[in-house]
Amino acid sequence: MSLPSAANPIGSPFVELQSIDSTNKYAMTLVHEGMAQHGMAIFAYEQTAGKGQRGKTWKGEKGANIAMSIIIKPYPLKVSDTFKLSVCASVAINKFLKKYIGDETKIKWPNDMYWRDRKAGGILIENKIKSKGSGIGTWEWSVIGIGININQTLFSPDLPNPVSIKQITGKHFEPVDLAKELCIFLDNKIQMLSSGKSDLLFEDYNLALYKKDESVKLKKGNLIFEAIIKGVTETGQLITQHSVEEEFDFGEIEFVL
Repeated sequence: MSLPSAANPIGSPFVELQSIDSTNKYAMTLVHEGMAQHGMAIFAYEQTAGKGQRGKTWKGEKGANIAMSIIIKPYPLKVSDTFKLSVCASVAINKFLKKYIGDETKIKWPNDMYWRDRKAGGILIENKIKSKGSGIGTWEWSVIGIGININQTLFSPDLPNPVSIKQITGKHFEPVDLAKELCIFLDNKIQMLSSGKSDLLFEDYNLALYKKDESVKLKKGNLIFEAIIKGVTETGQLITQHSVEEEFDFGEIEFVL
């Protein structure tokens, strides 16, 4: 049995909101109230409290960017497969961005979108997992939050390295139109995942990995060290090579750019 994406393509229905605190929060409320549908997209012209990774906020100019959350019913995937969905979404967004800003678009582990050394977008996935006593539980729903800089050219100084599609191309785009197109890219990759082609998605992910086979500075706690990025495992660990080969979980290290 596969994900229900054929009957409910990603972006159907497509909900547009003028202003909301967070599209992820709104989507998760629908999930918890039993009103969610697989494939539903929540698009906001303005987020007043957008969510980023590790408790950070995602700030954006009103009407200038993609701020969208996609609701996914992940069955029959298991809780141990959660990183596969992250890979799937990252590859889809990377393919979408390549269409507009070229092959210098990369995936910075685990799921930020980079153009050269600047951040064009990011993903935040939140899951609803039904507990199962002392067992792992059942993965019931996922919300894929997506933020992509489209037309914004002035950014908050506390954002270290942002870039938008307009800054790269010099062209103005309609964010809602691009968001609907992105749903088609996501639907294609979700169908690949549901048909058991996660190995191909991982291959695409590692091919697009930011700084792959390059020496970078990494920080773990107060320690800064240099290592070569070798790839990412199927469970989401970053593989590095310095004096020895090591694997790191997300949150355990960060890039020093």
